[in-house]
Amino acid sequence: MKPPYLSIVIPSYNEIANLHKGVLDKVQHFLNKRKFAYEVIVVDDGSTDGSIEFVERFAKENPDFRLFKNSHTGKAGAISAGMLKAKGQNVLFADMDQATPIEEIDRLLPYLKDFDIVIGSRNSHREGAPWTRALMGKGMIILRKLVVGLPGITDTQCGFKLFKKDVSDDLFSRLSKLHHGYKTISGSSVKAGFDVELLLLAQKSGYKIKEVPVEWLYVESRRVSPIKDSLEGLEDLFSIRINDLTGKYKNL
Repeated sequence: MKPPYLSIVIPSYNEIANLHKGVLDKVQHFLNKRKFAYEVIVVDDGSTDGSIEFVERFAKENPDFRLFKNSHTGKAGAISAGMLKAKGQNVLFADMDQATPIEEIDRLLPYLKDFDIVIGSRNSHREGAPWTRALMGKGMIILRKLVVGLPGITDTQCGFKLFKKDVSDDLFSRLSKLHHGYKTISGSSVKAGFDVELLLLAQKSGYKIKEVPVEWLYVESRRVSPIKDSLEGLEDLFSIRINDLTGKYKNL
């Protein structure tokens, strides 16, 4: 059986509020109007709020959607698991809250002719975002450039990234190996370093990356803690820098 043209991986951790807003219906409605075959993989990261049961019911009624239950390893672990489960010729990961609407995939897909990875990029004015989030975003860009680098990439953190399947398999299998399959955690974890490390490994592997402007609207999240997340983000950057200097990415 021929694999679908596109797989979409959506991590989910206690997302019942967004699910009740009809985000999966919105994704399905858009994709059903496209002329290509697709699959949507919702990777549940150990939810306890009824998200699992909601997605199970949705998937039973919509065969192009499937649920993968992951142990609670955080967003990085959930995305990695889903990307490696995907069967599509091209694989996108996107956030459940649809801060970047699924329609923006139309902006990314044409670039796969000439690039291996196409990433969404938010503009400098991030509509609806409080000043604390705006400050965090600008600070992350400055620190990332100083500590890690990644020349040619402005926005590493937009949760809307598209990969050719073979490139996705290569990068995510190597990252999973580096992190020993990701460890079970407690509480929520949205690691800023995940996207940076992923793109750094991609650059070092010689993959061609295209950054494309996309629409983005701030969606309130209880998981964001400006001080805690900023400190963890800084710690991640230094860990990535150390891994780079010690040759860990070369040896994967």
